[in-house]
Amino acid sequence: MSNVWSNLGDWITERTPGMLPMYRKHMTEYYAPKNFNLWYYFGSLALLVLVAQIITGIFLTMNYNPSAAGAFDSVQYIMRDVEWGWLIRYMHSTGASLFFIVVFLHMFRGIIYGSFKRPRELVWLLGMLIFLVLMAEAFMGYVLPWGNMSFWGAKVIISLFGTIPVIGTHLVEWIMGDFLPGDATLNRFFALHVVALPIVLLLLVVLHIAALHEVGSNNPDGVDVKHGVKGNRWSPLAPADGIPFHPYYTVKDLVGVGFLLLIAAFIIFFAPTLGGWFLEPDNSIAANNLVTPAQIKPVWYFSPFYAIVRMVPSFMDTAVWGVIAMFGSIFVLFAMPWLDRSPVKSIRYRGRGYKIALTVFVIAFLGLCAVGTDTTAEVIPAWFGDVDVTFWENLFGRLMTLLYFGFFVFLWAYTYFGWETTKPVPDRVTTHD
Repeated sequence: MSNVWSNLGDWITERTPGMLPMYRKHMTEYYAPKNFNLWYYFGSLALLVLVAQIITGIFLTMNYNPSAAGAFDSVQYIMRDVEWGWLIRYMHSTGASLFFIVVFLHMFRGIIYGSFKRPRELVWLLGMLIFLVLMAEAFMGYVLPWGNMSFWGAKVIISLFGTIPVIGTHLVEWIMGDFLPGDATLNRFFALHVVALPIVLLLLVVLHIAALHEVGSNNPDGVDVKHGVKGNRWSPLAPADGIPFHPYYTVKDLVGVGFLLLIAAFIIFFAPTLGGWFLEPDNSIAANNLVTPAQIKPVWYFSPFYAIVRMVPSFMDTAVWGVIAMFGSIFVLFAMPWLDRSPVKSIRYRGRGYKIALTVFVIAFLGLCAVGTDTTAEVIPAWFGDVDVTFWENLFGRLMTLLYFGFFVFLWAYTYFGWETTKPVPDRVTTHD
């Protein structure tokens, strides 16, 4: 068998001579820092969930009908009559939420260890483009089941574009293809969700990984691995303190894969809706433009950004400032490499002010998530009794919005004016205790 595989490898290499060098460059001869920790699982896990979403999505499209009259019924048909259809659908819906959880944690790791800093600015920008396309992909996929929340969620979110001066009304009609979400909306969202955006997403992922492998991976110390043979036994050309990505980190990533699959299996088989967080009850009702849900709210991973729209007061009878703030909350992340001017990358060696500010930023993000999902409307009466829920919710939400944007303002001032007192950074990457 070894001769068979060897001959097959020689046959392939002879016909595609560039494949083996590419494999070596990105796998066996790509030397990653030896001190990766738990936070470095989430990049590979994001790729795993992306592949799972594409595969399950392909099977769902085989029985889906992208029309206002047939979309909801086709989803019910998948759930009830297609063999194992319920499993494929729950895998896809659970995978969507797990995708965002993994991506949020992956982005947070980049922030705490300074992975957006020189020379990895392009890696960060490509990652943020992936996040932007992922949000568009998720929104269009959220509309496709054509439940009542899907319909009204589509109407509310698309209507936000109507706040744009001059072209807003025409832009909304162009996106919907009609005056209300309907057949045209479903057809174009289906085409974008199934074909166009996955292609863009895959291209950006390839570019993201290629850019990363050109400059090398960051690590928990934020120190680039040194070149030369010191401290490295694998190759005279290998950087010191680096180990081959394959087989060492590919095997290590399998631990994270197994753990994520256990969590996913538990959710899929025991709590696929997760109390309405992954699948809302209103989406079990067919879309009806005459019956508005009691609360129109987006799925949880859009809720922090939707909360910002709600919390910014209207000015001169227009909500355009809320929409600008919502998009600004995403695009400000693109500017991280230029807002943070600290010479130190990793949070391990950064000043106390940065650590406090980052903690407040995380609290603000979670607080906005609670406001966007109306969780605060349940918590406030429980904690404070008979009070004006709207007043306190708005006060809390606006405070969280100010803290969210305040983090970026503080980060720029804190590092630009040299207020940060950092710790000494080691010359070489440190090992685990």
